[in-house]
Amino acid sequence: MTFGTFMLSYGWIILCIVALLLYKIILRVFFGMVIIPESSIGLVTKKFTLSGSNRLPDGRIIATKGEAGFQAKTLAPGLYWMMWPWQYAIDLIPFTVIPEGHIGLVLAKDGSETPTGRILGTRVDCDNFQDAEKFLDNGGQRGRQTAFITAGSYRINKYLFEITMVAQTVVGEGMVGVVTALDGEPLKQGQIAGAIVDGHNNFQDFDAFLANGGSRGLQPQVILAGSYNINKWAVQIEESYMTEVPIGHVGVVISFIGDDGEDVTGAAFKHGNIVNKGHRGVWNEPLGPGKYPINRYAMKVELVPTTNLVLNWANARSEAHALDKNLSTITVRSKDGFPFNLDVAQIIHVPANDAPKVIARFGSMNNLVSQVLEPTIGNYFRNSAQDSDVISFLTTRKERQESARAHIRTVLEEYNVNAVDTLIGDIVPPEALMRTLTNRKIAQEEEKTYQTQRMAQETRQGMEKETAIADMQREIVKAQQNVEIAQRTADSVVKKAEGDAASLKLQVNAEATATKMRAEAEAEATKLRAGAQAESTRLNASAEAERISKTGNAEAEKILAIGKSTAEAYELQVSAMGGDNFTRYKITEEIGAKQIKVIPDIIISGGGNGTDGTMNGLMGLKLMEMMSEKKKDEEPKS
Repeated sequence: MTFGTFMLSYGWIILCIVALLLYKIILRVFFGMVIIPESSIGLVTKKFTLSGSNRLPDGRIIATKGEAGFQAKTLAPGLYWMMWPWQYAIDLIPFTVIPEGHIGLVLAKDGSETPTGRILGTRVDCDNFQDAEKFLDNGGQRGRQTAFITAGSYRINKYLFEITMVAQTVVGEGMVGVVTALDGEPLKQGQIAGAIVDGHNNFQDFDAFLANGGSRGLQPQVILAGSYNINKWAVQIEESYMTEVPIGHVGVVISFIGDDGEDVTGAAFKHGNIVNKGHRGVWNEPLGPGKYPINRYAMKVELVPTTNLVLNWANARSEAHALDKNLSTITVRSKDGFPFNLDVAQIIHVPANDAPKVIARFGSMNNLVSQVLEPTIGNYFRNSAQDSDVISFLTTRKERQESARAHIRTVLEEYNVNAVDTLIGDIVPPEALMRTLTNRKIAQEEEKTYQTQRMAQETRQGMEKETAIADMQREIVKAQQNVEIAQRTADSVVKKAEGDAASLKLQVNAEATATKMRAEAEAEATKLRAGAQAESTRLNASAEAERISKTGNAEAEKILAIGKSTAEAYELQVSAMGGDNFTRYKITEEIGAKQIKVIPDIIISGGGNGTDGTMNGLMGLKLMEMMSEKKKDEEPKS
């Protein structure tokens, strides 16, 4: 495309635009034509009037009756004629748009005077401030308005109204909105908050609030969680947490507002003003566990535990309720001048119905602890310690605890508090005195140990004595058994002797000579054995006597029993064999034990003549065999 062609194509467009502008100018100048777009309004300023007497009243800036100046009436979207530019100035402005979640607060620049004492203009019928002429004609007041516009689009004459957008008032969950009215009637004398007013829809209709006699200042009513269209020029909202009364507590309400009520406690209770609900003072009905929308500026809720409450007078211990955080170990002085420390725990209970009386008397639980419990318990134990020395105080701890419990229970009953128990904890006496007590206790325990050891030794001695007696008894039994054995042995010997005698008698009859020789030899051997046995018995008796003297009476009795048994055995042998024969037997036995040759060897080997020589040799050999067997039987077996 050439430049000429380009100029030719766009020239017609430019020409059309110029023609249109000239057309609009001609229409505007000669016919006063004004076009208002759909998204705008026209603010009209009249430059002059054809009639010079048509002027605005003094103090007014908006014309409602055709006066020169800013016109109350605006031009809505559309086509208008006879708005000649030399007489009217038209300003196009967009609609006023209030977004969601906001409201528009209105400031009127013109209108009647606001009454003295008021800061907000009263609502008038003016189509949400879109009809400025109606606003002024109906008595609208200049300044900030009680009414406001909500979310939407509005044709607002900004010559008259200034719109300020603010966010809606939002009260969060678990919160309450404390309300302060910035306009209204003055508060009554002696009151810190206005009276309760109904019909204002949570202060969203402030004109209704004013019409019903609402007072400026703090309001007893609160608003709960939610979103509200509240004029912040009229009402201020402060969020605060809801008042929570936990389980195990009651909330005593102290109201700072309301009329003075009659004291419901009667003449007997002279420590505070307890009134019915809704009056100023301490309410006689406490709040149970739960959450309450309490205006913290108009009311105060004192929490009172209704469960058993433990208070510790100890430096290193404090309960979760922290009422005893300022309490410390009690230092007392004994009668003998020793200072010492003791820990005390006091358990109290405040009945729910008596909680208002406690608060009316003391104001709070902390005051109850500091004004009553701390001095009462501390002074009691100090006085109690002065009547006793430290050691007596320690040893009578249980009695003093019971006495303290009774005394403190009596005192606290006067303050509507139940004393459940009083407990004495750790007692820390002076170190020097404690060392003395420790040494004394150690000495006492050592004395008990020595006594126990002595008793053990005595018991051991008794046991050993009984053991010795038992051992002696065993020896006695053994001796008795030996006696019986000896008796039986003697009987056996007797029987054997009788048998031998019968045998010898038969042999004598058969062989007279042999029997005679054997009898003589046996008698001689018996005599020797008897002598040897007697010597052996004497030696054994001497040794046994010495042993008995060393081992005791038990051995003596044993030896005596053995001696008796031996004697009886000898008596039996003597009785059986005869005195001479027994003597010969013992001598022969002794000769055999000592290997004494009584018969010469030559006799044994023979040397005689005939039958006598042969018999003598045989008797000698027999006698030696008998002594050898006897010796073997008497040798001790290893």
